[in-house]
Amino acid sequence: MNQPTNAVPRRQIRALYDDQTIAVYQAYSPEIAGPAVAAGTFVPPFGLHRMTWIKPSFLWMAYRSGWATKPGQTRVLRIHLTREGFEWALTHSCLSHYDRKHHPDESAWRAALRESPVRIQWDPEQTLHLKPQPDVRSIQIGLAGEAVPRYVHDWITRLEDVTTEMQEIHALTRTDSEAARSRLPAERPYPLTDAIAQHIAASPFD
Repeated sequence: MNQPTNAVPRRQIRALYDDQTIAVYQAYSPEIAGPAVAAGTFVPPFGLHRMTWIKPSFLWMAYRSGWATKPGQTRVLRIHLTREGFEWALTHSCLSHYDRKHHPDESAWRAALRESPVRIQWDPEQTLHLKPQPDVRSIQIGLAGEAVPRYVHDWITRLEDVTTEMQEIHALTRTDSEAARSRLPAERPYPLTDAIAQHIAASPFD
């Protein structure tokens, strides 16, 4: 059966973006988030030598952080990156799990994994009430190696603390779903070149 023309593609990057930047989300403790907001990028105690995951989906960040309530994730940041940097990350990525539909064999995947400073995976997108949507996936992007200093020093243009925004939307979900939905960021399909779209199309969770 053909997919309805108005259906959301199973794998599609949806984000808040403009001509120059794209927004992603991360959640941290106040000890990391506070200095980062003050500096306009990540500074110690943020570590450059650990993998860090970025998420273009506000609702997936809400799910991951429990609406900014989980330990170590009580401050939610909206991080604006250059689109050039974001697309570099996608171009230099590898799926986080072996997928026989996308790799010739497991050894080829492991070789790509060793050479790639970026991991990607596609997880079920969340509804307003944080229920998984099995037929709609949201991309998560893990930065490691050379990608982390590029992210911190070259790609980030500004940071916003959106913890209060997230908490207010959460409160509205309990009383007025339509009002809560109207407060969500205006995420829309992100335009990708055919080469990048093909590179990230396969999902280890299909």
